[in-house]
Amino acid sequence: MQIEIKIDEKCKEPRIVVITDRMTEEVSEILKRLSEERGQTIAGFRDDIVEVLEPDSLFRVYASNSKVFAQTNRGEYQLRLRLYELEQRLDRHCFVRISNSEIINLKKVKGFDLSFSGTICVMLSNGTVTYVSRRYVAKIKQILGI
Repeated sequence: MQIEIKIDEKCKEPRIVVITDRMTEEVSEILKRLSEERGQTIAGFRDDIVEVLEPDSLFRVYASNSKVFAQTNRGEYQLRLRLYELEQRLDRHCFVRISNSEIINLKKVKGFDLSFSGTICVMLSNGTVTYVSRRYVAKIKQILGI
């Protein structure tokens, strides 16, 4: 794929033109990503106060006792969205589901321990340790290229 940028002082608004010989999966993905709304924020609730959570600040999002929580560097917040709704809102290149009850931010992963039989241990940069369920091990290995 070739990328070309032209600077034109007369241009008042950026314009993107895709030139291709046929519609491919790659072109469809580019169009989809360009048309997606950027900067999705998430409302987190703690002590009767609502705070706006930026996706980059999230370490993980998980379900516990029929509630959904977000873990950030400022603490834990309760969310009013379901995990599947968050999975749709969050960037799929940064956030990945590791079990039926948890999504992690790949940018906040310190390391993966593959020594466990049948599962993967995930160490986040804030010290949290969590595990990939057996159902999602193949998906994580594919993402990691192993």
